[in-house]
Amino acid sequence: MYAWRNMTPKMREEVLAMRKLHGQPWHSPPHGLEKHWYHISAACYEHQAILGLSPQRMSAFEQELLGVLSSSSEGVSAWCILPNHYHVLLQCINLTALRQALGRLHGRLSRTWNQEDQAVGRICWHRCLVKSIKNDSHRWATLNYIHNNAVHHACAQHWQDWPFSSATVYLGSVGRTFAESMWKQHPVLEIGKGWDEPNL
Repeated sequence: MYAWRNMTPKMREEVLAMRKLHGQPWHSPPHGLEKHWYHISAACYEHQAILGLSPQRMSAFEQELLGVLSSSSEGVSAWCILPNHYHVLLQCINLTALRQALGRLHGRLSRTWNQEDQAVGRICWHRCLVKSIKNDSHRWATLNYIHNNAVHHACAQHWQDWPFSSATVYLGSVGRTFAESMWKQHPVLEIGKGWDEPNL
């Protein structure tokens, strides 16, 4: 209850930005959910661009994914969808239910996409990973990594240039100055190394 009084101005700025981003009350605790953060990553089989066959497919997938996540988690903080994989940062209490919901989504879309592409029997998805977020710095670094993913994979020059991501919403919510400060304070380091590269 009194943690706010013991925070530095920089710590308060970070907390307020995160609460604002999630639509939470600015000065009250987020109901004990802060320890249940996860980084979800899923890739198309052999990193083929099945998901990104067209902008229309990617847009439809983004809406379906966010719909599933909104009903299976306690809040999505960041996401980025690329032609052959996606990343999400979210809060979740029932991880088993979330995995099952994502499995159903992947299965249903695999069938639909294979019919559309005349590729019945093709494997569409491979390697759905769930990583626990260790602390606030890890959470900010993961958020930075996710928003930078389109730039990292040369799909866009700037975060806000990529339409299938929460980066524009994030920048509009916290402002460019704060986002740049968080980028410098919480570097992405080794997040994603050896996983979201092609032909793995």
